[in-house]
Amino acid sequence: MKRLTSMIGALLGVVLATMAVADDGKLGVELNKFEEIDGGGCRAFFLFRNRTGKSFDGFEMSLAILDSDGVIDRLLSIDAAPLPVARTTLKLFEIPELSCGAISEILLHDVTSCQPQNEDQMDCFPILDLNSKTSAALVK
Repeated sequence: MKRLTSMIGALLGVVLATMAVADDGKLGVELNKFEEIDGGGCRAFFLFRNRTGKSFDGFEMSLAILDSDGVIDRLLSIDAAPLPVARTTLKLFEIPELSCGAISEILLHDVTSCQPQNEDQMDCFPILDLNSKTSAALVK
């Protein structure tokens, strides 16, 4: 009986720890992959990991794309909504006329819309957790 109680306690601890990580109040934005587009340009794969406890009906970002010299090449607005609660969402965006290898950094310049479902607009910058698995950094 003592062993069973200890096993249940350990299992409960693992479940609670997993729940805490799963709902840490953050909205993860990951630049996961680049892919060259036939005819020129770069396709960017973004993963949005919504660990906020809220669904988002609106989420738009303004990104500054920096070239290999660190100079801003262009601004790109992307709409990633909807972002369901407790889900990972894949969104693809195209950056025309610029090869993936020529992108050194993507700066999250502004979040132009951050609209939780059935709530007022909010400032999302404090809850964003940015990451990149590409050769280009994703920063705010």
